[in-house]
Amino acid sequence: MKLRTIFVWTALGVILLVAAACAPITTTGEEASQPCGAIEITQVDGKYDLDSCTLRIAVENAYQPFNYIDPDTGEAVGYDYDIFNAICEYLNCQPEYLEISWDAMVAVMGGESSFETFDVGADGITITEERAQHVDFSVPYIASQQVLLVRIEEDRFVEPEDFVADPNLIIGTQLGSTNYIAAEELVGAERVTAYDQFGTAVQALINGDVDAVMIDNVAGIGYVGVNADRLKLTGGPVESEELGFIFGKGSQLVAPVNQALAAMEESGELEELFVKWFETDSE
Repeated sequence: MKLRTIFVWTALGVILLVAAACAPITTTGEEASQPCGAIEITQVDGKYDLDSCTLRIAVENAYQPFNYIDPDTGEAVGYDYDIFNAICEYLNCQPEYLEISWDAMVAVMGGESSFETFDVGADGITITEERAQHVDFSVPYIASQQVLLVRIEEDRFVEPEDFVADPNLIIGTQLGSTNYIAAEELVGAERVTAYDQFGTAVQALINGDVDAVMIDNVAGIGYVGVNADRLKLTGGPVESEELGFIFGKGSQLVAPVNQALAAMEESGELEELFVKWFETDSE
């Protein structure tokens, strides 16, 4: 499947294991129906039909612009919300969004937890061979690069190697993410400060507590878009990666979601949503 890739700059990392709780926050549909993971999935003329089941989608609500709480409206919004609303229109299902911590998703990807409370995880998740031992991935729905997010006035460094050369500089990023791993590989664990959420790491950067944040460029563009007077992306990319949705091993929902994503790619809807959430004036 052809996917749109943004090119920006810099470094990142992460992978650890923990667990947390989940709480339903948004349900589309007038009444609860049977979870999609519990029904027999059929095809009509080659198209999957989920018979109005409830697709339980885990989101962190702290990874802008993939999924987050709009500070102006208090509503949960983002790229993942729009994509799964469209997927469920295509597949005839009812999306139910469950707020789950990143730690809990990492635990699932590490085989220390299960998919009992949700059917699919959506949070800008990097597809890796290690994670694929414990979960199934959808086809990639976006490609990204790991880059450095910095304050707008930053002039001490531009490229990742400039950052590495100054032992006094500290990177902030989210624990348990591939960004954390990339940051650790770039400068060593002693120069990495870990946070539970990317939003907290970005705020620490704005406050001057860290000198850069290792982040996916697509998410970095989102943060720059709402903080154009305070933040920018700098330098070249450290790593390139593909992002996908996660499912339990052997889940019958992988094929329907992949079919819906292919249809959205073919119709141009996936591109439209990409432009909506990632192509900003600050890019």
